[in-house]
Amino acid sequence: MSQGTASVGPKEPLPRGWALAPALRQCKGLFFGKIRKPRPGGSRNRTKSYNLSLPPAPSVTVTATVLNEAGDIDALVSTLAGQTLRPEVIVVDGGSTDGTWERLLAAQKKYPNLIAIRDESCNLKASRGPIARGRNVGIAAAHGEVIACADAGCVYDREWLDRLTAPIRNGSAEYALGGSCVDPEDQTVWDLASAPFFGMKQLADGTTRSCTARSMAFRKQLWQRVGGFPETSFLGEDTSFDLLARKVATPVYAERAQAIYRPHHTLKSALSMMARYGVADGVLGTRRSRLLRNTLRCAAEIAAVLLLPRTAVPLIGVLLLEVYFAFRLDWSAFSRHATPRAYAARLLYSLAVPWVAAWNQAVGELTKTNQPNRQNA
Repeated sequence: MSQGTASVGPKEPLPRGWALAPALRQCKGLFFGKIRKPRPGGSRNRTKSYNLSLPPAPSVTVTATVLNEAGDIDALVSTLAGQTLRPEVIVVDGGSTDGTWERLLAAQKKYPNLIAIRDESCNLKASRGPIARGRNVGIAAAHGEVIACADAGCVYDREWLDRLTAPIRNGSAEYALGGSCVDPEDQTVWDLASAPFFGMKQLADGTTRSCTARSMAFRKQLWQRVGGFPETSFLGEDTSFDLLARKVATPVYAERAQAIYRPHHTLKSALSMMARYGVADGVLGTRRSRLLRNTLRCAAEIAAVLLLPRTAVPLIGVLLLEVYFAFRLDWSAFSRHATPRAYAARLLYSLAVPWVAAWNQAVGELTKTNQPNRQNA
């Protein structure tokens, strides 16, 4: 063997079990969670990250338009600002002169989520459709993706907005209706007598198939697609918007999302309200089937009276039919707590409705001129 050359003999066998050591170490890492560190800059061991968070819920804005509502504005603002969803609240004042605007400015200091806008084009002196214009001004200024409409003269349960907008926020609808009911704790006998003829329930339960803007919600994109609330008529802007919205979206009827309305009607004010709505329907050219139905009721009553010298049968038939019309919409709720005076008031109001509604709708069709309310007088 030459010098400087090491002799290499046969390898001695490893101790028993050492040959399995690498495999055992891998098993140890598998069972006890030991993970090899990835090589710097290496791609083979790079881990992927996944964003499993849900998309943020759409923001909500509540809008209302008011004019000379000093007696009701505080209750409206406090119940809207106190909603559980904590929405942005925008109230558009059309140029009030009774202290409503000053109350709104004071309320802004109390409620950080309240935005008050004064726009004097939102009254009947400056616009044919001041209520619609006020709604459009408020919605245009809104930051929310979901818009809810409210009205003066109403108050709202703390969960109202959550219930009304839930179908829109969860993506199942673009348009939701809540309806309205008379306040069971603050009502007159004429509020109760006239309620169903204005699409109002007696209790805030279930659903209401009424398109009133006292309780209505939709995506702002839907409002943009249909061109906003039509500013062509003093009243009935919610009906006009509803007809446009239904062409592109099917409304859902939200559970227990009614506005609680406090009209404090007398017989005169309830009939005046019916007259204004009749004129508005005539100006808009809507609900002509209602005009026909009311005209036929009037004609039947006249015929029954004329035939009375010969026979009382037609008059009895007409009276029974009028009783049906008076109570058909809410008999179960009405009968629970109605007094004899309430029954008489309901029947009297129901008898007057076809005459007042038909006459004023015909006047609206012919003149195309709206009747002002007390705020715009």
